Amino acid sequence: MGDLYYMPLSAPCRIVQMTAAALGVKLNLINVDPYRKEHLTPKFQKLNPHRTVPVLVDGDLTLFESRSICIYLVEKYGKDDHLYPKDPQKRATVNCRLYFDAGTLFKRFAEFYYPQILQKYPADIDKLKLFLEAMNILEIFLNDNKFVAKTDSMTIADIAIVATIHACELSGYKLSKHPNIHRWYGVMKKTCPGWSANLKAAALTKNFSTKICYDL
Repeated sequence: MGDLYYMPLSAPCRIVQMTAAALGVKLNLINVDPYRKEHLTPKFQKLNPHRTVPVLVDGDLTLFESRSICIYLVEKYGKDDHLYPKDPQKRATVNCRLYFDAGTLFKRFAEFYYPQILQKYPADIDKLKLFLEAMNILEIFLNDNKFVAKTDSMTIADIAIVATIHACELSGYKLSKHPNIHRWYGVMKKTCPGWSANLKAAALTKNFSTKICYDL
């Protein structure tokens, strides 16, 4: 039902893959290899001036930013509203968690983790503290709640955040430090559609060192 330009190791790309799976939407996956600088080709830059994945091309629409893609998919292809509630207050909470993931949780994880893996920089303790603060906020979100947006069933906010948490786990972070996150993550692993995308990412990380130390 559309072309998804993606990279298997990318957590944001896996958000889209899992959302599509939850909707029963089949996407034509087109791998973009940044190590071969495929994201810098004129063709790809025309699709996305940011030169990042994922990018969805669905008919005349070209869309980037993973969470906006997920919202589009559920609004176009969703048979009901359980993944993205229509109730204004419930939807506002889902949006809040999506923005938290994009602007705080995943951002802080990436800023701490990727310089160590890609540029071989030493750990930045200040960035580690910011990441740990974000994890503690997520732990609070899950106090007395089955899912991250205070819903009784999984939403796209859970799908987005679980992709980030899976990346954290692959990097060596011990989720057992956070009982609520650990409990919720176990449920998501068993019930989230399209989890095979995460398994593929995990298999790919075996080819190189991805784990780092999270001790202060």
